[in-house]
Amino acid sequence: MENYNITGIITTISPIAEVGTGKKLSFRIDTGEQYNNIVEFEMYKGADYIEHLDKFVQYNKVGDNVNVEFNIKTYNWKPEADNKIFTSLSCWRVEKIGGTETEPQVEESEPTKDDLPF
Repeated sequence: MENYNITGIITTISPIAEVGTGKKLSFRIDTGEQYNNIVEFEMYKGADYIEHLDKFVQYNKVGDNVNVEFNIKTYNWKPEADNKIFTSLSCWRVEKIGGTETEPQVEESEPTKDDLPF
């Protein structure tokens, strides 16, 4: 299975929800691209790894610039009935990129007499 990654700013983080014997959350990032710029990921953890969701919420906030590594998962739901296919982006690593504050603007200065003529 191939791994993918994408960079963007976290725009939403869902509350942690119980699902079967585990828990899950979802979050969205904005890649800043003109089209298809909002991408939603989900994180599901079984009972042995639920603390990973708590750590995600603790260390990641809306507005953080992140790199997300993920897999594409497809599920065939009730294949005997109508053969519906569901696809999800399953996140397995999130890494912060820089800070959440905007970078300061650099002001250009006027050339001085000591500058080279070329």
